[in-house]
Amino acid sequence: MSEQQQVQFGIEKIYLKDLSLEIPNAPQIFLERENPQIEISVHNAASPLDQAGLFEVVMTVTVTAKLGEKTVFLIEVAQAGIFQIVGLPAQEIDAVLGIMCPNTLLPYAREAVASLMTRAGFPPVLLQHMNFEAAYQERLRQLQQEQAAQAAAPQSAPN
Repeated sequence: MSEQQQVQFGIEKIYLKDLSLEIPNAPQIFLERENPQIEISVHNAASPLDQAGLFEVVMTVTVTAKLGEKTVFLIEVAQAGIFQIVGLPAQEIDAVLGIMCPNTLLPYAREAVASLMTRAGFPPVLLQHMNFEAAYQERLRQLQQEQAAQAAAPQSAPN
């Protein structure tokens, strides 16, 4: 019989951690006929919880719409989940937290953004599918470059 621990992945809870909507130029902004420039940014963060094997992952989506210098609206959604990950080495846990968990949270964040926009009186913005694996690999590459640059930098001697 093998003594190796069985790998477990589970979704303990999916929840909306924070939700924010600002329409600083309402009601005049609703009279504008031009289409605003929309910018979407997505950020993921993961942290271990007190109970072993449990992690919180928070996907923050910010949608900003502008007409020239005027802000039409600003939406921020922090979609979160508690995930159970057991039996994986630390590097593989990091990959699950950076790829699999955000993939799980994206449909919930997409629905929250679209729903809030509609309730605010705007046509919905639908978040497109995202390649979290490519984003994770890029983050690892940048981290390796930073570590290599720090190792190559000469140490300054104390005076």
